[in-house]
Amino acid sequence: MNITKSNEDYLEAILSCEKDGCCKSVDLANALGISKPAVSMAMNEMMAKGLVTKSAYGKICLTEKGRDIARQTHVKHTLLKRFLVGIGANEQNAEEECCKIEHILSDDTLECIARFCDKNGF
Repeated sequence: MNITKSNEDYLEAILSCEKDGCCKSVDLANALGISKPAVSMAMNEMMAKGLVTKSAYGKICLTEKGRDIARQTHVKHTLLKRFLVGIGANEQNAEEECCKIEHILSDDTLECIARFCDKNGF
């Protein structure tokens, strides 16, 4: 299955705005700064991939597979932001740039970054 950068961004956003294990479509649209129809189209694709379930009333829930990917993406995001700020990037740039970088780094590289952060106290 091909999980795209966009899929990972949606999954991470769902994880961050969920309440009681699910997220409302309107909350997801607001969090990502996109329209509700765009959320609906993306959720249809992600349901087909088995990453989310969605009720007719806009309640979006992560499947086990979707939750695993969302958590992994969030861990990458957090680690990369910590690294970028630690080496001197400002918070805003670090936030924007780690959103782009998190999708392309290998697990080996992320492990190296984690060791570097731990070794250097950030």
